[in-house]
Amino acid sequence: MSVSFVTAAAVAAGVVLLMGPFVLPMLRRLKFGQSIREEGPKSHQAKSGTPTMGGIMIVLGILLGTLLAAPSTTEILLALFIVLGHFALGFLDDYIKVVKKRNLGLKAKQKLLGQIVIALVTMYIGTRELGLDTSIWLPVVNHQVDIGFLYYPLVLFVLVGTSNAVNLTDGLDGLASGTMAIAASAYAAVCLLTNHWDLALFCVAVVGACIAFLRFNAHPAKVFMGDTGSLALGGAFAAMGILTHTELLLVIIGFVFVCEALSVIIQVISFQTTGKRVFRMSPIHHHFELGGWSEWKVVFVFWAVGLLASAAGLSMI
Repeated sequence: MSVSFVTAAAVAAGVVLLMGPFVLPMLRRLKFGQSIREEGPKSHQAKSGTPTMGGIMIVLGILLGTLLAAPSTTEILLALFIVLGHFALGFLDDYIKVVKKRNLGLKAKQKLLGQIVIALVTMYIGTRELGLDTSIWLPVVNHQVDIGFLYYPLVLFVLVGTSNAVNLTDGLDGLASGTMAIAASAYAAVCLLTNHWDLALFCVAVVGACIAFLRFNAHPAKVFMGDTGSLALGGAFAAMGILTHTELLLVIIGFVFVCEALSVIIQVISFQTTGKRVFRMSPIHHHFELGGWSEWKVVFVFWAVGLLASAAGLSMI
């Protein structure tokens, strides 16, 4: 089994590292460059035109790393379906924004419809084939509570919320990929502690792909993952929580992602109701940037918070 873990991580990382020198020039030739918001930090304007949609490398790495190391069980195939479903949504979103030059990409209703379809398939296979019931596990007290029909909207909320939270985190060089590598490492341990050995291989493949992507995405980034990668990674993280039936643990291990999403929600509500902003800019990583922190300092501090959150989550198992 230890050989399988090495295989999952090594294959996933190797795919990303080998694809990079070929994919980056191709993205430049196709002019798949990132557009930077004018209202964002001024230092980010220099990033305009940096190739995006590099998430293609991450997803292919996860796919091959998992399939070559793990058996093709229903659990593994469902996890990969969730990743590929969100990858497709992210790819379409990036394609519309970058190639079709429509800044908004997919409409919110279109993206939500796709996520609902993914959630319905996940719930159907999870309950029919994997035997997932409608209970949720409560961290700390280590107790199961059956919430009945409410479990199904919870799964939809987890998929939509987690994928969008990781997407919002992808705003600084290396932030989303590094934080996701930390969170997936923690979930690999969760899988082992809850006897989801095959799914642990999937988590390790995610770790390998994300760490390898830092080779091209660390500051100064040579490529961005785009929605192609961030939505797929969000889907992967949601799959880890749903398939291990530890949905609430996502909030703890993914504390950085939660803070990023909450900062946007708080900012929008505050501005619409009072006309005032709580943060200098949201998501919250920009708040610290505009406060004088260097990009690397923000990333390292957020990584450290992610490590602490992961340790806290694992202590509750």
